[in-house]
Amino acid sequence: MTHKLTYQQKCQYYDFLCDFMTANRRQRFDDIANNRTRHLTIVLEDLFQPHNASAVLRTCDCFGIQDVHIIENENKYNVNPDVALGSSNWLTLHNYNSKEFNTPDCLENLKKQGYTLIATTPLQNNLKLEDVKIENKTAIIFGTEKNGLTEAALKFADSFMVIPMYGFTESFNISVSAAITLFSLTERLRKSDFDWHLSKKEEIDIKIDWAKKSVRSSEMLEKQHFQKLFTNVEKTNF
Repeated sequence: MTHKLTYQQKCQYYDFLCDFMTANRRQRFDDIANNRTRHLTIVLEDLFQPHNASAVLRTCDCFGIQDVHIIENENKYNVNPDVALGSSNWLTLHNYNSKEFNTPDCLENLKKQGYTLIATTPLQNNLKLEDVKIENKTAIIFGTEKNGLTEAALKFADSFMVIPMYGFTESFNISVSAAITLFSLTERLRKSDFDWHLSKKEEIDIKIDWAKKSVRSSEMLEKQHFQKLFTNVEKTNF
């Protein structure tokens, strides 16, 4: 229903929902939304361990990444609530699972949105994390620890990245890789002059979603609000 509203109407609806929350809660939403970004996003290709999959969501929330793109080919993406700690409630999850092989759909979609695709692989001649450029919208693609990224994901990638390592172990745990990557890139992004914030329209949509998840009986309240809103509109037009 909210997609039919103007920006002003969405703001009014958000104000209405906030009447059922504390002022501190509303301020918390405002502060967090101001630090959210879609300039960077994460792609997870066919992860099979719920613990790691959930830990990545928690990391994305902590570093202000709003969107996570989840490709499900052979493995269903399951969230472990004890690890995610509710982080999936505050993120926008994009699941690609309608086909037997969903990697192309996800990566083509991101390309159309203007994202540069960077694949994480352990090859030492790849770009180092510190050299990854982030002036353009950037999507970092992670695969499974066992098999890495598929050939299709590698073909879609614009460049390849490696996290430098100096020990005997061949690779980091996927959740650790995501945490290291996001810490580095978000720190650089926040210190830059790039326009990385959400737009006002994106921000109000996300805050409405958060508020609906925080307010009891939000569906009933939404119905009442829209009935009143559209009744007033009809009266005004008449």
